[in-house]
Amino acid sequence: PVQGWYDIIGEKTIADAILDRLIHQSHRIELHGESMRKKRGINKS
Repeated sequence: PVQGWYDIIGEKTIADAILDRLIHQSHRIELHGESMRKKRGINKS
């Protein structure tokens, strides 16, 4: 989740700079719920 990015990156100022560049002119889609692969039993075999 996006909220966890600051903890992963560590330094808030650097995290803001990285995230600004990553999400500039992009669309953000947050998915909720269980994975369809899990629901349908699809594996990488």
